[in-house]
Amino acid sequence: MALPRSGPVRSEAARLAILEAAASLFAESGYEHLTMEGIARRAGVGKQTIYRWWPTKGDVIAEAILEGRLLGGRRDLPDTGDARTDLAAWLTDLFTLRASPDGEGLLRSLVAAAAGSAETGRRLRAEILAAPLIDRLSQAMGGVGGARLDAAADALVGAVILRALSREDFDHDDMLVLVDAIVGERTPPR
Repeated sequence: MALPRSGPVRSEAARLAILEAAASLFAESGYEHLTMEGIARRAGVGKQTIYRWWPTKGDVIAEAILEGRLLGGRRDLPDTGDARTDLAAWLTDLFTLRASPDGEGLLRSLVAAAAGSAETGRRLRAEILAAPLIDRLSQAMGGVGGARLDAAADALVGAVILRALSREDFDHDDMLVLVDAIVGERTPPR
């Protein structure tokens, strides 16, 4: 005989309504104006329902990103046949997003959510280092895999986070230099 579940029962309809409300409110007014009260009101749930599952608005936003409700195609890597150029274009798009008013709040929410919850941090890392990024990075590195590929992925994403936190502007050429620094300079054909 199964033991009865203890703790709150998570309604899938309520969870989806909360994530949709958070994503739409974020899009309308940005992270700074996003409140748990506003999310609850828009989702048609009590504030305590949100706090039962997500301790902060950053956690709600992180979940919305993980479920594809925010960022849209910005998570997708281009595929031009040149892995280095693709990585640089993807990084340039991320920095363009970071420079937008919503991008700053999004970055803060991700950092706060990951710092506040090891599980959220692991899920965000797995999402960022998903197969398309790892595959393209491996291509740029000449088919390298294993620990060296993992270290390069961590270094690339770490560099992106540090540069984003510094709020410096970077263009596509800067991103090419960053990719070369991580994966090694392109060797000219013989």
